[in-house]
Amino acid sequence: MLSYFKTVDGRMTQIEACEPGCWINCVAPDDREIESLIADFAIEPDFIRAAMDEEESSHIDNEDDNTLVVIDIPVVEQNGKSLAYSTMPMGLILAEKNVITISIRDNTVVDEFARGLVKGVRTNLKTRFLLHIMLRVASRYLQYLKQIDKISNTVESELRESMKNSELLQLLDIEKSLVYFSSSLKGNEITLEKIMRGRVIKLYDEDQDLLEDVLIEVKQAIEMSNIHLNILSGTMDAFASVISNNLNIVMKALASITLLFSVPAVITGAYGMNVTGIPFPSFWFPAALSFLCIAIAYWILHRKKML
Repeated sequence: MLSYFKTVDGRMTQIEACEPGCWINCVAPDDREIESLIADFAIEPDFIRAAMDEEESSHIDNEDDNTLVVIDIPVVEQNGKSLAYSTMPMGLILAEKNVITISIRDNTVVDEFARGLVKGVRTNLKTRFLLHIMLRVASRYLQYLKQIDKISNTVESELRESMKNSELLQLLDIEKSLVYFSSSLKGNEITLEKIMRGRVIKLYDEDQDLLEDVLIEVKQAIEMSNIHLNILSGTMDAFASVISNNLNIVMKALASITLLFSVPAVITGAYGMNVTGIPFPSFWFPAALSFLCIAIAYWILHRKKML
């Protein structure tokens, strides 16, 4: 699907057709739309394929008058009762007079620009528009990292009182999300550093401050994701040991209880046999002897901290 937007009187406005200086948003374009983009803007077909490849990593490429910048953006999806965080590539093509964004599905970053929620954006300033998108992407990473931190704290609290695997598996999903975020952020950082050199994309003086802000946000997100990843890895190892230790405690208690109940079974079994010569062949003696043996066994097990 193709949609066109342009900054009119300082506000993002959707327009009916393409104009010079407008932003073209492509979400899961079909073959006809792709052919139209290639013909109208002389775009390399490889640019389109790279932008729509789910496994594509962040990079920057230049061909003739068009420049392709692929960045990884964070996405969140509902997975049953929990949230699943991952990343997806989005391509930004700087054509001669337009900016084109290509993504395989809808995402919150593009939606915020389309709805005019991001202030100070001008679609005719291609480089600045690109940097605004990358700044919004970095801010979204930071927002999701804070959400992940809250979720992990909640799961840890539940795990302290549980011996089930569900909480550990949820922490494993969070750790996987952090790995995705960390690797994607590092790729975005490398792309930003290439842009900063000014060899592929022409930078103006007023773009330098914005580019530095983007780099600061990306570096902060990288540091935060690495910190959360290290903490979570240690936490998972610790809780796995705790669960194993709790299981050992339960098994030790059950074995001790089994031992206690086996004592009267042995004594009453001996008195229940049809033999002669057993001392005090009456009901009260084996019962009293059983209680006495149980008390002694309990005292011994308690001293050895097995009960």
